[in-house]
Amino acid sequence: MELGAGAALGAAIAVGLGALGAGIGDGMVTGNAVQALARQPEARGSVLTTMFISVGLIEALPIIGVVIAFILLGKVS
Repeated sequence: MELGAGAALGAAIAVGLGALGAGIGDGMVTGNAVQALARQPEARGSVLTTMFISVGLIEALPIIGVVIAFILLGKVS
């Protein structure tokens, strides 16, 4: 296998797994936030604030993975 093809395949797998993990994490955070709101609706502000911060941090990982993949592909090609 050529070096560029291997790098492209590795970058695709890394980005795909990062996106899969972020999707699972976002689903878990959002589901637990909905459960918390159903149990205690008066805590809506703090629950939603914590949820949005958590989702933002979870989504940062695949974005960083995509940037690193592009950087590595640029150096190999």
